Amino acid sequence: MSDRNQPVIQSKKTPVYLLSGFLGSGKTTFLTSLLARLKAEGKRPAVIMNELGDINLDGELISRDVPMAEMLGGCICCSIRGDLGVEIASLIGEHHPDAIIIESTGAANPMETLDGVADAAMYASLELRSVVTIVDGPELLERRKLGKGRTYKLMVEQIRCATLLMLNKTDKLAPDQLVEAQQLLRELNAHAAIMPAVRCVINDWEWLDETAVRETEDRQELGGHGEQLEHHHSHGHVMAYTHYFDGPVHSESFEALLQQLPGSIYRAKGVVSFSDMSSGSRYLFQYAYKESDFIRIEPQGHVNDVAVFIGEHFSKEELLKMIKELQAKS
Repeated sequence: MSDRNQPVIQSKKTPVYLLSGFLGSGKTTFLTSLLARLKAEGKRPAVIMNELGDINLDGELISRDVPMAEMLGGCICCSIRGDLGVEIASLIGEHHPDAIIIESTGAANPMETLDGVADAAMYASLELRSVVTIVDGPELLERRKLGKGRTYKLMVEQIRCATLLMLNKTDKLAPDQLVEAQQLLRELNAHAAIMPAVRCVINDWEWLDETAVRETEDRQELGGHGEQLEHHHSHGHVMAYTHYFDGPVHSESFEALLQQLPGSIYRAKGVVSFSDMSSGSRYLFQYAYKESDFIRIEPQGHVNDVAVFIGEHFSKEELLKMIKELQAKS
């Protein structure tokens, strides 16, 4: 068994699927179906389950042959978010799964969970494929009637972050209510596919591959673990692009790049080495809405030089062009 605190060096990319949805929407029911589908395809999935309480009862529904990590007593988007990267790296190092499914608590904002996945990209080569939000149709309409409370706002955030929306419990909706629910989903997320379902049963699984990243033709080969990863969906709302650097970059040029990022990229983070600084010095950087911060670090073991960019509908091609110009100057 590998040390949970040691980073993972790997050549293949591990697909990551994030399941979101408010409490009682049907996430765990869908999780069991997704696991069965992946196993039927001959794949070895692993699961990370997040619960607010100290006991994970839903985990008892998962087959014993599926590696599972539990994150209890907190929300991924709050105090234990930093542990998500450790759990992902641990699962990859110990079990080498073909896919990782993260089921976040119904109280979590998916954007913060995506942040945790971005942290994990520093230690392991990941491919964020889909953010699936399970929507309780009747509950959505009821919450909308009650007004703009905190619960409804959270549901809206979960819907907006999705690349696939499963409208569940449609058997409890009248025809006009079904139309209303679908229209509301489309208003909140103009790009995600909408899939009506009863008890989370679906027949169309093509999205598992349709939302996979597209490799760039001129992808870099960086020591076996430095792929360029793109979470760039043809119909996605939220995008994440991960770039692995093949060497140090100039500090001022890198800061200038961050300041030149378009408004559609509102979050970035990673680890970089600077060519104009003392040899071996490395920095953890955080960027949010034109504000950036750098902290010098001394990683224990291997940590990738990597930058993860998160936003909405930004051009990966333009971003990659900016990065290549940065590397050329360095």
